[in-house]
Amino acid sequence: MPPVPPPPVVQAAPDPAEPQPVDWRSIPPDEIMVMRLADGHEVLIRLAARMVPRHIENIRRLIAARWWDGLSIYRVQENWVAQWGDRTEKRPLPPGTAARVAPEFELATPPAVTPMVRPDAYSTWSGVTADGWPVAGDGRAAWLVHCYGSVGVARDDAPDSGNGAELFTPIGRGGARRLDRNYAVVGRVMEGMQYLSALPRSDASDGVYADVGRDKGIAWVRLASDLPAADRPRLEYRTADNPRYAAMIAKRERPAPPTVAVGAGVCDLPVGVRRAP
Repeated sequence: MPPVPPPPVVQAAPDPAEPQPVDWRSIPPDEIMVMRLADGHEVLIRLAARMVPRHIENIRRLIAARWWDGLSIYRVQENWVAQWGDRTEKRPLPPGTAARVAPEFELATPPAVTPMVRPDAYSTWSGVTADGWPVAGDGRAAWLVHCYGSVGVARDDAPDSGNGAELFTPIGRGGARRLDRNYAVVGRVMEGMQYLSALPRSDASDGVYADVGRDKGIAWVRLASDLPAADRPRLEYRTADNPRYAAMIAKRERPAPPTVAVGAGVCDLPVGVRRAP
């Protein structure tokens, strides 16, 4: 008898939600904030330079002046935020930096987005800009949203009292969206969020460590563009202005059975970043 031919190989259909090489773009090194912790771990933050230019200008000046070198993460509140800066509030701001920055709680121009299908409790629409920023709006204004890993500017009561010297990131999975339009979002953690979200929580109501010895030390903060070329982290973001990103959103909002379709919010979408190959 002649040999039985093997069954034909059936190629799986490509996933329409998977990104293609053309979907990745480099993050400029002067938009990557590198925070080296005292234990050697690094947190990489992408700065929203195009969205909040006044705050980013001040933050770049603070970085150039080595403002955060030797300071600490001193506030870690359960299901809320981790905050870093000068807990004593006595370190003078370096020359050339602004003590107060005009609010940038809303975006000057509502951006084009790949939208979420459903509205959420905090806005009438939300989506992701072509260059990867989660935003929301209400028909009159648009704003960057506070997701897990977003980086915001702490401030006092006055809307212009934030200058970027005190920064925070939400470490909980719920509730931070109520900060939208009340605090300026200036960036998002691209790598190293685990080193912030896993810090011990403070027992104090505001999350500030009562014992200074519990603070998490910051060795230094630099822009990637200020580091030697060989030491610079090279990151790429996933663009959102293409059918594959729209398919990814649809997949998140309407998962295939037997998963129950419960919808998704803009903060449920993956960050969309990778090391440059």
